[in-house]
Amino acid sequence: MPVETSTVLLHTLYLIAIVAEAMTAALAAGRRDMDWMGVCIIACVTALGGGSLRDVLLGHYPLTWVAHPEYLAMTAGAALVTAFIAPLMRRLRRLFLWLDAVGLVAFTVIGCQVAQQMEMSTSVVLISGMITGCAGGVLRDVLCNDVPLLFRKELYASVSIVTGALYVGLLKLGWALGAVVPVALLAGLTFRLLALRFNWQMPRFVYRDDWH
Repeated sequence: MPVETSTVLLHTLYLIAIVAEAMTAALAAGRRDMDWMGVCIIACVTALGGGSLRDVLLGHYPLTWVAHPEYLAMTAGAALVTAFIAPLMRRLRRLFLWLDAVGLVAFTVIGCQVAQQMEMSTSVVLISGMITGCAGGVLRDVLCNDVPLLFRKELYASVSIVTGALYVGLLKLGWALGAVVPVALLAGLTFRLLALRFNWQMPRFVYRDDWH
């Protein structure tokens, strides 16, 4: 796949993902009985927060939504649409799980690319990818007073790390960028969907203090 085509693919998946993340975040805000402003804020933070946190930590400016304010309009608009069609969203749960997986891997690869363009070390590149992929959901859960999905048993951050490692590893092996991007995306998406299908989980640490 030509580099230009892979770039267009990644950008298209990014736009789809921020809209989907905004819509699922709006539902989370609705479960907490937030007003419409709260719904829009939660949606924007979820969809764009991971990239914003990455850029702040790496000193990469301007932030994505500052350079492209239309992304704020897209995410806020998606949140408001969700508020109107919320009763129908239950039927689309499987679709949004799939879109969430797409967003996770697309955000991860984009985060890795940003750090690479800044000539960061491999470890920072991988962390940049994970932050971009996962931090928005953490911010959503914290603002909605939930235990973040990232810290629970479900495979989420692990998928991001594997996706980022595959992306970086294939580039180091000399693969062309146009081939690396779709392979990393497909592998990460497959991993996430299999984890959902077969309920793969991380080991849990359970501790109960019975001292008196």
